[in-house]
Amino acid sequence: MTSTGTATSDERLRQGDTRLLRTDLAERLLHSTIPARLAFVWTDGTPRIVPTWFHWTGEEIVMPTFIAGPAIGIRHPAARIAALRVNPRVALTIDTNTAPPQSLTIRGTAEITQVEGVTPEYAAAARRYLGEEAAGSMLASLDQPGTVQARIAVRPDWVGMLDFVTRMPSAQGGV
Repeated sequence: MTSTGTATSDERLRQGDTRLLRTDLAERLLHSTIPARLAFVWTDGTPRIVPTWFHWTGEEIVMPTFIAGPAIGIRHPAARIAALRVNPRVALTIDTNTAPPQSLTIRGTAEITQVEGVTPEYAAAARRYLGEEAAGSMLASLDQPGTVQARIAVRPDWVGMLDFVTRMPSAQGGV
């Protein structure tokens, strides 16, 4: 560990150890502009995966979505909200397209909170993904009367990482 509490080497940490979130690779991916891919079980029992913006608070991955947004044409809640209320266990990954690929996989339980207006985490994610100027314009159009968001927060209880250099998939099934 460095003096800031960031682990610089993850070689001794086993897959599943939440301290992997403090490694350099995890920090890079958690602060990147790569969307998270959220996996969950639909109400009919089938698996679903959706790409989503996210914000890492240091304790939770927060993936806000809309319940209502009349000023921008959103008239009903995002469908994933109902599915997550029925079965809140989720997995998500943040991974690169470069060679060798790098990936961070997180498992946890989604907690949904309704927020009037735009959540702070959505605003932070917009600034990270779009840049300050573009995010400012977009957020101004969204933060109107009637806008309601669902704050989907996942506190990791299992973490896995692959970098295909020092951390390879297991012959017994990977992460």
